[in-house]
Amino acid sequence: MAGRYRILKSFGCTVALASLAACGSIIPASGRPAPSAGVPPVVQPAQPRVASSAVPRVVRPAPAGEVAAVPTPAIPGTPLPAPAVDAAAAVTAVTAGVQPAGDVARLGLSAEAAARALAAFRTSCPSLLRRADASGLTRNEDWRPACDAARGWADSEAPRFFESQFTLVQVGDGRGLATGYYEPEILGSRTRQPGYEVPVYGVPSDLVEADLAAFVPSLAGQRIRGRIEGNRLVPYANRADIESGALAGRGLEIAWAADPVEFFFLQIQGSGRLRLPDGSVMRIGYAGQNGHSYVGIGRMLRDRGVLQPGEASMQGLMSYLRRQDDGGASVMRENPSFIFFRELTGAGPLGSLGVPVVARASVAADPAFVPLGAPVWLAFDRAEATGLWIAQDTGGAIRGANRFDTFWGAGDEARAISGGMSSRGAALILLPHASVTRLNGGR
Repeated sequence: MAGRYRILKSFGCTVALASLAACGSIIPASGRPAPSAGVPPVVQPAQPRVASSAVPRVVRPAPAGEVAAVPTPAIPGTPLPAPAVDAAAAVTAVTAGVQPAGDVARLGLSAEAAARALAAFRTSCPSLLRRADASGLTRNEDWRPACDAARGWADSEAPRFFESQFTLVQVGDGRGLATGYYEPEILGSRTRQPGYEVPVYGVPSDLVEADLAAFVPSLAGQRIRGRIEGNRLVPYANRADIESGALAGRGLEIAWAADPVEFFFLQIQGSGRLRLPDGSVMRIGYAGQNGHSYVGIGRMLRDRGVLQPGEASMQGLMSYLRRQDDGGASVMRENPSFIFFRELTGAGPLGSLGVPVVARASVAADPAFVPLGAPVWLAFDRAEATGLWIAQDTGGAIRGANRFDTFWGAGDEARAISGGMSSRGAALILLPHASVTRLNGGR
């Protein structure tokens, strides 16, 4: 979370997209001139079908002490037709192509879901008003009317807030994928002792991070991490190196976990809670990453054909790892990415905007395609994912247009839903009216 290279989600159903989604600039509508500034115009095709939300069903008990989330099917939305485009051309939402998708009122937002989203949107406003939008869709001043209105808007009238302040747009082909994440709780200790032998590291002082946009403006939003060796920047230690002791003896341990498998999946989530021996809780959050690309072991094992039916979930993967002779260490080390943590003392967990993410309201997205802080609507084939969300987080595997990661909070139910979440359908972004007018060449 909070600026992290969070690598959600490769356990099982979750599929990490390794590169930015492929799209290109949208073709102008027949008879309409393209704006002189080079911004792709917005065209007006028929509206996509949207699906309504439903409450997810969770069944108890489940085998091996796990809560089993029974997916609630839903009719997914149908994306708007989009022109074929050059995959290499789409590096932002603007270059992927943007189409208006109608009024927010047609979504039929529920009061409860809209109120959660409105509360989350309010916390995003300070960032929306000052943060540069890497997607190219909005400017800071575009958000001011909605942010001003949000301050005094009654939660009971939350659907009308979104209906009055925003217009729906589709980015690229509109075909979306949603996974899920949560805040796990595992056993841990502030000090090393028998049964607590897995180090939880803070950020090493020799880890260097560079913003590539400072050297090549077209690489906005891309960073590289490593360490200085002589006068060269070289890759930092990978997971295998770190677990073999590359950082030992440097005083970087902020805590010790009891279970290497549980800690591996806490790293995937990006933050979590350590239940200490005295029963108290230590909350830890993302502080940095070693710069190595994330490798999703779920997809890797699935491609190798070694997973059994029912093992394509987080819980199934954990079971597979524990059955290995080395406790799954060799498999986990095939993911070279490693997360560093810091202790959290305030509200949390924190998303990339620096504000706490909200269960069933916050979603991680690629900031090159979704303005961080913006509302998004998902009409997917699972009712759990369908609904209104606020983009308040990012993730290393959350890359490309219409790729989202839904946040479910903490506890058994959150773990069950997020661990088995993989849903597809139509995705829309809610943009301020001023943004849409500008994208449409002033019309």
